[in-house]
Amino acid sequence: MESIKINKLEIENVKRIKAVKIEPTANGLTIVGGNNNQGKTSVLDSIAWALGGDKFRPSQAQREGSMIPPTLHLVLSNGLVVERKGKNSSLKVTDPSGQKGGQQLLNEFVEQLALDLPKFMESSGKEKAQTLLKIIGVGDKLDVLDRKEKELYNSRLAIGQIADRKEKFAKEQPYYPEAPKELISPSELIRQQQEILARNGENQKKRDRALELHAERNRLAEKVNTLTEELERYQKQLIQVDQDMNIAYKSAEDLQDESTAELEASLANIEEINRKVRANMDKDKAEDDALDYRKQYQELTEQINETRKSKTDLLRSASLPLPELSVKDGELVYKGQQWDNMSGSDQLKVSTAIVRKLNPKCGFVLLDKLEQMDRQTLNEFGQWLEQEGLQAIATRVSTGEECSIIIEDGYVKGQEHEEAPAPQPKPTWKAGEF
Repeated sequence: MESIKINKLEIENVKRIKAVKIEPTANGLTIVGGNNNQGKTSVLDSIAWALGGDKFRPSQAQREGSMIPPTLHLVLSNGLVVERKGKNSSLKVTDPSGQKGGQQLLNEFVEQLALDLPKFMESSGKEKAQTLLKIIGVGDKLDVLDRKEKELYNSRLAIGQIADRKEKFAKEQPYYPEAPKELISPSELIRQQQEILARNGENQKKRDRALELHAERNRLAEKVNTLTEELERYQKQLIQVDQDMNIAYKSAEDLQDESTAELEASLANIEEINRKVRANMDKDKAEDDALDYRKQYQELTEQINETRKSKTDLLRSASLPLPELSVKDGELVYKGQQWDNMSGSDQLKVSTAIVRKLNPKCGFVLLDKLEQMDRQTLNEFGQWLEQEGLQAIATRVSTGEECSIIIEDGYVKGQEHEEAPAPQPKPTWKAGEF
């Protein structure tokens, strides 16, 4: 079904409007221009009231100074004729076959946001994003992925901070390459010292025995000199003692005492050595911990990237109103720019496209106060509207050539018009007639 637009509109006695007839361009931008307080915004308010219902009715709908009630007459591209007239400004909707309807029929194709687009444009970035996500049907799924990404990001941040601290601690620790890998045990050193001392004690006993044998030999030699009769016997003993003595001296000469100086030094310096060992162990552990946390950080980074890819895939698979329109970090993004950094033309494009997406049957939007837009922006927006087959009716404080019509003192400048006749002093009314 082709989207519905406004073909004609006639307005009388609404706010500042006296009598205005307009035939907006079907595709593109129709600019209602004029100076301030001439009735430009009254045109848009009239259209919104005619199509949107009583919630769009101006607080002072009837033109000040006029005794004639407001009259609204719109012809839509689908043939519907929408009228509001009479004392109560009652709504009448007539289709081409003559069948009548009401507001419910209009609500099928009139998007409320199209009648109040500034409300959308002035909303926060997150509200705009939520509107878009709601219409494309991925809001809930994206919320889940957003929460997951946030949790992963916070976890990664904490892991990264711990890894930084561990690395800093490891760098600050002294390192002693000459220190042993394990802590030194005092009892083990004492045991080794005692074994050496025991072996040295055995050596000393052998030295003492050699001295004793030497003394015995002297005694026996003296006895040989005095006891000739026992010479032979003692000579034999002497020979034997000499042999034993030679053996003993020979054994004693081969003995080497072991030094305990190294162990004694180790015992004296055990606390200092162990301090260095502990420092080395602390540094090694800090480096290992930092490496472990870096691995965790990398794993979380991969999970975050995977989550972001899921979000991107989700949005790419959704039917978005515009190419290059997306949601990032809860904000609308178009051509890589958030709302506050978009050009005025792009802001209008995004807003209009979202309205169309909300209700594809609605082919028009109303835009008030486009004077902040320069000519180039207006031209770009108008060309885009034509390309997309959309209609926009806008106001602008200007009397320049960019304006489709100029409102002056409640009339369209250049249109022929007649002043409304003064009302009869005593009008009469018939039931069912306006």
